[in-house]
Amino acid sequence: MTRSAFELTDGAGERRRFDPAERSVVCFVKDDCPTCLEILPTVERLRAHFAGHLPFLVVGQDEAGNRMLEERFELAAPLLDDAELTVSYDWELDVVPTLFVTGGEGEEQSVVGFVREEWQALTAALSEALGIVAPEVDWQALPAWRPGCGSRSADPLIAERLAARAGGSPLRARRIEVASADDPHEFLFDQGMTDGLPVVPPTPERVMRMLSGTARDPQEVVAVVPPNLAEATVEKVAINAVMAGCRPEYLPVVIAALEAACTDRFNAHGVMSTTMGASPVMVVNGPIRQRLGMNMGLGALGQGNRANATIGRALRLVLRNVGGARPGGTERSTLGNPMKFTMCFAEWEERSPWTPLHVERGFEPTDSVVSLFAMTSGPVQIVDQESRTASQLAGTMGQCLEAAFSPQMHYVTDTLLVVCPEHLDTLQRDGWGKEELRARIQEVSARPIRELVENERSGTGFRRAAADGMSDEELDKRLPKFRRSEDIHIVVAGSDAGKFSGAFHGWAIGEIGSQSVSAKIEEVT
Repeated sequence: MTRSAFELTDGAGERRRFDPAERSVVCFVKDDCPTCLEILPTVERLRAHFAGHLPFLVVGQDEAGNRMLEERFELAAPLLDDAELTVSYDWELDVVPTLFVTGGEGEEQSVVGFVREEWQALTAALSEALGIVAPEVDWQALPAWRPGCGSRSADPLIAERLAARAGGSPLRARRIEVASADDPHEFLFDQGMTDGLPVVPPTPERVMRMLSGTARDPQEVVAVVPPNLAEATVEKVAINAVMAGCRPEYLPVVIAALEAACTDRFNAHGVMSTTMGASPVMVVNGPIRQRLGMNMGLGALGQGNRANATIGRALRLVLRNVGGARPGGTERSTLGNPMKFTMCFAEWEERSPWTPLHVERGFEPTDSVVSLFAMTSGPVQIVDQESRTASQLAGTMGQCLEAAFSPQMHYVTDTLLVVCPEHLDTLQRDGWGKEELRARIQEVSARPIRELVENERSGTGFRRAAADGMSDEELDKRLPKFRRSEDIHIVVAGSDAGKFSGAFHGWAIGEIGSQSVSAKIEEVT
């Protein structure tokens, strides 16, 4: 590689420049490396020998450590200070000690760690090239071999910070400096960048780490996010994923979910601004569930699983911080909704003989897919510990689902039904699949139109003026709860023990509302 020139300050405060185009020697050391300590007297002897013939610089990686080395070994010249590690990182240093000979007519030479024969051969070759005698070093008194230590710049956490600050960094988002005396968590609260809970400060190194979860270009636009119609780049999605507490491997799910949310079909603007309080509910299918350790069993719809909680939260933070969907602004929910914090879970495909959600929607079983539903409430528990037949149990589910919005309001919404494993077993014993379950729900929930007309008991439902123009035959027509059986979305999740299924009640459907959208997840291979 081509080494770059640099300027560093030595312990006396003098700026020293290194130009690799000139024949020069530079040796990197650090104070807590036993091998560096053992060979530093030899390095000092070499520096004294070659000093009159070419620049010979010794670079230390810690300011206080440099002073300790200077005093302990009574160095004739102070060490250069690379405490910021920018030079060590730029030179792709992995191990200290490393000695480089650069410039001149030959190619760069280097020795890593300490191998006596290599150091002796390099100093002899350099002396010959300069036309001077080789330095007097008692090589036999030195160990034949000593391993080096890891450069501080190669520490994973430090390397991420250095990568984020390097000239070739892919990050383009505006950087905000927080004063050292300020609490970064309180600062983010003050800036309105949280959902009311603390977030992880999105430092450059954390964002760089998050971006390792995708092969997509950080400046690629993922979606135009309503209501502000702001462009969300991969980098901005990664920033919000950091804030949500995601791991890098979760990022592809968040990206796919955002792409689905920002379609006209899903209508994120309407979902996030309706006074009804709708919010995205995310269901993940396919192999990625297992790789991310997502919860699909006990407590799948609740707290306690990092992937479930943070993936759902990341999507909402992007809609808030990039799209501008904030309470009191465009988000005008009358009561709010706890699902506006997060709601993401995986379908337990292995527990169910039924066709998984994503396969129903045309994807391959081996595809990893995220599906979004606009839901206003849930999960509402469906409690049935008594039914022993599929018909009975599905009847209970139909009765519970009829309560969505109001029992008198039919054809206006959809539902996401989460069937628990014990209820699944009851349905399976009678050979029922999803289609039979949907049909029974529609049958049980069907009511004559005359029973759905506004009355003294409730003003919801069919308007009286419309009903007055209907014939008795029309009023006797039975309407199921849902306009289409496909509006009953069914997945399996939850604990093996407990006969408690759940349902999410939807928002408005059709062109004026939201329609569920599924998107394939592009994983890093």
